[in-house]
Amino acid sequence: MGMKSALEIPFKHIAIEGVFRSKKTQLANVLAQRIGGKVIFDNVGNPYLKDFYSEKEGSAFLTQLVFMANRYNQQIRLLQRDLFIDRIICDYLFEKDKIYAYQTLSDDELLVYEKIYGILSERVPKPDLVIYLQISLASLTRRVAKEGDTLEKNISEKYLEDIVEAFDYFFFNYQGAPLLVVKADDIDFGREEDVLDLLDQLRDMKKSSLYYVPQSYGGKGAKKG
Repeated sequence: MGMKSALEIPFKHIAIEGVFRSKKTQLANVLAQRIGGKVIFDNVGNPYLKDFYSEKEGSAFLTQLVFMANRYNQQIRLLQRDLFIDRIICDYLFEKDKIYAYQTLSDDELLVYEKIYGILSERVPKPDLVIYLQISLASLTRRVAKEGDTLEKNISEKYLEDIVEAFDYFFFNYQGAPLLVVKADDIDFGREEDVLDLLDQLRDMKKSSLYYVPQSYGGKGAKKG
């Protein structure tokens, strides 16, 4: 049943989102193995990130512009070179850049940012499915403590709380593509039943958005949004 579900999944451009440590990259790799496709990773470097985490003045604006420019260049190359690839699985959504911008930039900086974002975003290819891996603040805090690098472990709990709330708010209001919200606190993409369960949800998705609680979490399926 799982293999049949994989072959019937109709989406050709899938974007996966969530706060950091939400297992986006793991899911992207698993989907590529099960349903085929080229994986695009959000792993571009940023020389201002260390200054940002150290709260150096002006670093937030520079950090945000570099991230946006790097992701834009990656997405444009994707549009130009990969037109004939059967499926694309991207472990980020370009629009999520605004979530971090509104958490970190001043009002004056946001005015400049919005003008640049508005120009760039018009050319970025749009996914036909977005998967949001929703995790709680408690889960994020545990994962940062257990798996986080030095920079992540220095992030304040207030900032983590703000980011979790901002992601939830953004995707609660997201209308850009069909959206599958996955309650992902306890999901394990290395566990076969969790993978097959998710593939079944993808196979059955239509144009409407769904909120999905995995069976491993004690859920009983998905609800229309």
